[in-house]
Amino acid sequence: MGELLEVAVSGRPVFFLVPEAVDDPARVSGGNVYDLHLRDGLLADGCDLRMLAVADGGGHAGRILSGLPHGALVLIDGLLVAQHPDAVADQSGRLHVVVLAHMVAPEQDDRERDALRSAELIVATSAWTRSELIARDAADPRSIVVAHPGVDAAPPSEPSATGGRLLCVAAVAPHKGQDLLVSALAGLADIDGWSCTFVGSLATTPEFAAALTARAAASGIAERVTFTGVLAGRALDEAYGQADLVVVPSRVESYGMVAAEAIARGIPVLATGVGGIVEAVGDGRAAMIVPPGDPWALRVALRQWWKDPARRHQLRAAAMDARGASTTWASTAQVVAAALARVPDAASAETAVRS
Repeated sequence: MGELLEVAVSGRPVFFLVPEAVDDPARVSGGNVYDLHLRDGLLADGCDLRMLAVADGGGHAGRILSGLPHGALVLIDGLLVAQHPDAVADQSGRLHVVVLAHMVAPEQDDRERDALRSAELIVATSAWTRSELIARDAADPRSIVVAHPGVDAAPPSEPSATGGRLLCVAAVAPHKGQDLLVSALAGLADIDGWSCTFVGSLATTPEFAAALTARAAASGIAERVTFTGVLAGRALDEAYGQADLVVVPSRVESYGMVAAEAIARGIPVLATGVGGIVEAVGDGRAAMIVPPGDPWALRVALRQWWKDPARRHQLRAAAMDARGASTTWASTAQVVAAALARVPDAASAETAVRS
């Protein structure tokens, strides 16, 4: 029935289906981070959460779902819905299915859309994701609740005088746009004193990662660019703590947790205006937003950042002011718990019929 990762002992059981790699440090993703924080928050609130890991491929999801008791409340990661749409749709009449939608796939087929429509409720991690689901007719607007990601409390970073330390945190992959940033930086070799650290898995798309390092070498900036691979815990905290500016050059982004985490540490953000990033940066005073897919726009923004110390100070001050406005993971869990409480259980349904 799947590997049982966490079990609480009180209240109505909630079966939480997540990808098998949810806690694999080598495969860190925003969705996995969200799932783990949500697990911890729901358990802390006394939810009887039973977290089940679904292996890649095969009919594992279908076997787990069919093995759950009739009328069970099931919270399922949207990635699994995309991978196993028929299993979700087939079991939705027997189970109370709630989908946790971290993102919307660029191409969504009818089977996935039918699976989403079969859910009683969808928890979207951004208002942008909610709007996309509605635009694609994948869900009734009344059945979608938004629960933004939270951020961990962290001390503010220590900025340098020149603003030269750039940080980009994401799995190294085309949709995260690191190639756009490398292209932008290649045109900034005439500016002294900057460096850029890329933190994130190099195994997601190895060919893409190799092409980036080759491009950096060919452009003469290899000594200024560092690809660290995945960092976690204290090592990741140290990377943020030394950053002057966090760059999020994504082509696709359902929310932009890295942007929110940067501002929570008092670090300004340079980001592309895609998806839910505008939600992640709050009122936008601590962010520079440029068009997506445009290395020239990134290059211009970086030149302005380094040319204008007053502008850097203004953005830094805005990020420091915004630190206290960040969503906490505890509040995220509370929103999801309230959404789950909207789903009737068998006992309450029987009581309603008898009355």
